[in-house]
Amino acid sequence: MARQERAVRTRRAVLEAAAGVFAERGYAAATIAEILNRAGVTKGALYFHFDSKAALARGVLEERISAEYHVPRELKLQEWVDAGMTLADRLPREPLLLAAVRLSADIQGRDVFGSAWPAWAGLTASLLAEARAGGEVLPHVVPEETAQVFLGAWIGVQFVSQAVAGWADLDERMSALFGHLLPAIAVPSVLVRLDTAPDRGARVIAEARRRSQAALAGAAG
Repeated sequence: MARQERAVRTRRAVLEAAAGVFAERGYAAATIAEILNRAGVTKGALYFHFDSKAALARGVLEERISAEYHVPRELKLQEWVDAGMTLADRLPREPLLLAAVRLSADIQGRDVFGSAWPAWAGLTASLLAEARAGGEVLPHVVPEETAQVFLGAWIGVQFVSQAVAGWADLDERMSALFGHLLPAIAVPSVLVRLDTAPDRGARVIAEARRRSQAALAGAAG
């Protein structure tokens, strides 16, 4: 068991080190040597988990979406908003997410290691399909089409935020994006109930952590 736990920690250390290098330098300029130095592991330990730089990039991208901060809601549109707002809140602080953003925008590299964009669009389409089934969206809404429109807008928002504010205003920009898009797709009775405030992501993360701590305490008791 101790050996297995050590392997899990080593793999995580390598992934986080690789994410930091990819986020700062991009895929082409990243080197295995710098990743090894940051991770503080041997070359053998790294190659035990990842046999190439491309495998490292794929490993980072596989960490791109997490249900860690998902809190079920009565409205599926609110769950969609929450997913976007928690991502906006986490992105500036989490190298794995920053790396996924940069790797996904690497046109030359995507044929080698893929992209997070399809998964992000898929999550949106899934939640919008559930919202449509629940009568939360207007009749003209096609979930897959709206997901692609939102993905394009999201990519633009995060790039502009990075360029002009170093991510500091991403919460505000994401809130504004939802504020402009939701009136075009949500039925009025649902729209007035949605919380898209800039601090929504931080509040949802705090709520998810409280739930997790309560669940752990209940299991221990």
